[in-house]
Amino acid sequence: MEVECYDKTGAEVYDMVVRQIIQDLQITRAIKDLRVYVDPREPVFIIVIIYEKTAPIVKIGDFTELDKEADELFIRIKDETYLPDLLALLWELEGRNNVHQSSRYEIIVDDPHHDIKNMIIHDPEEELRKKIYDALFRIIPEGLRVVEHYSEGNIIALTASDETIKDEWLAKTNEIIQEMKEDQNKYKIK
Repeated sequence: MEVECYDKTGAEVYDMVVRQIIQDLQITRAIKDLRVYVDPREPVFIIVIIYEKTAPIVKIGDFTELDKEADELFIRIKDETYLPDLLALLWELEGRNNVHQSSRYEIIVDDPHHDIKNMIIHDPEEELRKKIYDALFRIIPEGLRVVEHYSEGNIIALTASDETIKDEWLAKTNEIIQEMKEDQNKYKIK
């Protein structure tokens, strides 16, 4: 993690703020690299995060067996880990009155209207991205609400100001992103 600022004391304070927020949101281990550029004289605040890859998505077929009989879909649970997520999604899609949990290991859906066999039940990357965005918007100084967003793969960058975002700030954001990508490539095992 690196904070770049003309004011050494300001950089130290922002370093502490960033570390506290990512610790509070429990995403410290998920962050590979984080860079902040801040210049209150402009005012501009740039933050770029590269996060670790996450576990793969979990589909309904990964932990259940499905049987369709007449107008009912029987779902047999092999692993209860994602059962709460499955129930919430089924209630949302099919209606709570059409979803019955006859036991811990069986759910019955009356007359299903959606293609359930390929449903994504849990997406770890999406959850991590939400936490990262939450952190970013907590980290950005309060008055800087004009935000330019960049996201590619496992990189998220925000350029913020209290005025129209200037091209040179976006160029600085891109420069930071390219530096971080080069640094990541240096450390890859070949």
